[in-house]
Amino acid sequence: MIVRIMGEGQVEIVEADIDVLNELDGELEAAIESDDEDVFRVKLHALLDKVRQVGKALPADSLEPSELILPPADASIEEVREMLGDTGLIPG
Repeated sequence: MIVRIMGEGQVEIVEADIDVLNELDGELEAAIESDDEDVFRVKLHALLDKVRQVGKALPADSLEPSELILPPADASIEEVREMLGDTGLIPG
């Protein structure tokens, strides 16, 4: 799966890592639903850090279609709320 982190570039995530990312995504959704800015910030950074950790960065000049777009680390709770679909940020 090709993932774009807005403002950072693209990484490739293998299928085996999707479950842990979905778990972090669920925690992020819960923080958004409770409107807890502090927990939201921690959970957003945890999700993005995990994507960076497990993902293989694609070259900067690569133009692969992104299957998933994640917000930047400095996104507001409202911006991320608008990005959420029925399945969260990470479908699975």
